[in-house]
Amino acid sequence: MAILITGGAGFIGSHTCVELLDAGYELVVVDNFSNSNPGVLKRIREISGKEFVFYGADLNRTGQLEEVFLTHPIEAVIHFAGLKAVGESVREPLHYYKNNVSGTLNLLALMEKHGVKSLVFSSSATVYGNPECVPISEKSRLHAANPYGRTKLMVERILQDVHAADREWSIALLRYFNPIGAHPSGLIGEDPNGAAPANLMPYISRVAAGKLDELEVFGNDYPTADGTGIRDYIHIVDLARGHLKALEKVFTSTGVEAYNLGTGTGCSVLELVASFEKASGVRIPYRFVDRRPGDAAICYADPSKAQSELGWSAARGIDEMCRDGWKWQTLNPNGYRTE
Repeated sequence: MAILITGGAGFIGSHTCVELLDAGYELVVVDNFSNSNPGVLKRIREISGKEFVFYGADLNRTGQLEEVFLTHPIEAVIHFAGLKAVGESVREPLHYYKNNVSGTLNLLALMEKHGVKSLVFSSSATVYGNPECVPISEKSRLHAANPYGRTKLMVERILQDVHAADREWSIALLRYFNPIGAHPSGLIGEDPNGAAPANLMPYISRVAAGKLDELEVFGNDYPTADGTGIRDYIHIVDLARGHLKALEKVFTSTGVEAYNLGTGTGCSVLELVASFEKASGVRIPYRFVDRRPGDAAICYADPSKAQSELGWSAARGIDEMCRDGWKWQTLNPNGYRTE
């Protein structure tokens, strides 16, 4: 029996593949490389020393996906595949709804057809929108503020309806906070498209590497100690291990449960910059620009439910996140295109 990983060549998917292979799982990985690189597959094998099956397939092409279910005895699915840039989702909402929602509907229909009812879903803390209070628990109000977040929230509600109709389904909704860093080997990491990344850590990394002149910090007038926004940054390996724990959970229970995956500790933009400067030995020039509309001042998780029900907690601090992120940057100055 195998675990199907959709979007397994992406940033979070690739690190999760490593953890699952290390734990002895048999994997079938699906990706269309719309925002990932084929080079990651070789590196997953190099880190783990294990083999896995790969299909170049798109969830919106059901014929491609059904071949996987017809060929392999799938026991459970970890569903990462989806578009993930907030700004792009605002510009291209129909593209996001078709890819993230319709693609998931196709996957669920095939799972139902082939009797696969165990699922770990890659959701996001964006389902909470601008939080009314912190720390954010799973009981906090759900109010996604952009099309990307709304696709995640829509899928969560679809999955709740699927379980309501068939109580045999077992589903874990993993709401990620801010994954950063890279595998300690430096072989896999975050490799965003475009010259100026949307996420903070790769932006800082490229400034440190001299690929960008300076970091733009959005806002310095928030009600925080240094005026910059506070977020819950989590090491990508800790996040990947959360999927391993969630998979164990869906194998031993039924129902739909949401879990926050975060550290429970907030870190400001300038604190992250200072930690990265310490890890890299490079000064990061930055300038303050206007706030982005909709950005929250403070956002961090209450991860106690994941701790009590999954037996999971984050083990790595911000310095380790920066150290591993810098190692990835220095070993792969052009990302996977280095090859």
